[in-house]
Amino acid sequence: MTTDAHSLHCPNCGGPAAPGDQSCKYCHAALATVSCPACFALMFEGSVYCPQCGARRARAAGGARTARCPHCLGTMREVAIGTAALLECERCRATWIDAATFEHICADRATQAAVLHQWTAPPVREAAEVRYRKCVACGKMMNRVNFGRLSGTVVDVCRGHGTFLDAGELHLIVSFIQQGGLDRARARQIEELKEEQERLRTMQARREAHPGVHMETSTSTWTGTSLLALLEHLRDR
Repeated sequence: MTTDAHSLHCPNCGGPAAPGDQSCKYCHAALATVSCPACFALMFEGSVYCPQCGARRARAAGGARTARCPHCLGTMREVAIGTAALLECERCRATWIDAATFEHICADRATQAAVLHQWTAPPVREAAEVRYRKCVACGKMMNRVNFGRLSGTVVDVCRGHGTFLDAGELHLIVSFIQQGGLDRARARQIEELKEEQERLRTMQARREAHPGVHMETSTSTWTGTSLLALLEHLRDR
């Protein structure tokens, strides 16, 4: 759903503004945009109600929880986005999302809408050496993971604790999900498993046809039975 640019006004001075404006043309206040959790129209960060449908804004200050940012060492403070609570660095705008909340954001459309337009354009990424960050919860080094295997957005993950994302990466992930990225990733995984299953069947047939000949053993951890069970599980999702 698109929003009429003239329906948006700077929450600081009331001057007219467009959805893509980064700052007010009149008072120069910073203008971060978020989405209405009800109609998905754009609204400014400082607005209390959606200019289209009147729903209350989805992004608000959260609780008193804080943490040290593993990227810039700034202070991360709790922010409520829709029904999800996360930590956001007040210096570099990176975010920390615990494991359960991250799954909720990936599955819940209203929460996705709340974060989709926090960044009006993909962040500009400067070439830099790979840095491994420490988990906000346990302090151990996190793994770098290409979200959904196809998104191209590499995030830092501590299994069981949560996910650390640089500024703008949550927007990229939500966009990837809403454009069917997870469905494409699941379809590719199913195809890869089918190919592995067929390779195992071929190898088994060769062994039965030539019982006295040594055959190269598979390095896969999947057996034919477990592979078939996983395929059936993926189809049912």
